[in-house]
Amino acid sequence: QVRLVESGGGLVQPGGSLRLSCAASGNIFRINTMGWYRQAPGKQRDLVATITNDGSTNYADSVKGRFTISRDNAKNTVYLQMTSLKPEDTAVYYCKAVVTTSTYYWGQGTQVTVSS
Repeated sequence: QVRLVESGGGLVQPGGSLRLSCAASGNIFRINTMGWYRQAPGKQRDLVATITNDGSTNYADSVKGRFTISRDNAKNTVYLQMTSLKPEDTAVYYCKAVVTTSTYYWGQGTQVTVSS
């Protein structure tokens, strides 16, 4: 079992920045990839960014150049640095820990609202 706790969401003006954190606990040695996903009201949950154990990253086209995913293995924490935020980035952001394609865990989500 893996437990994920997200933090760092909030209200920010367009063009602003936020950093999300996702702290993992439990059987963390089983985790291969961690990622951030987001879900806006009435829409499906979409991938934002992922990072593997060896540090390889992948980003959605909509956030490339603006968001950066990173991980601190000593703290068992994954971060999502978000810059140049746009209103369309407004969503609940979820952390995901992947063990296998059929075994994965979600955090509870953190709200990000980009509005003036």
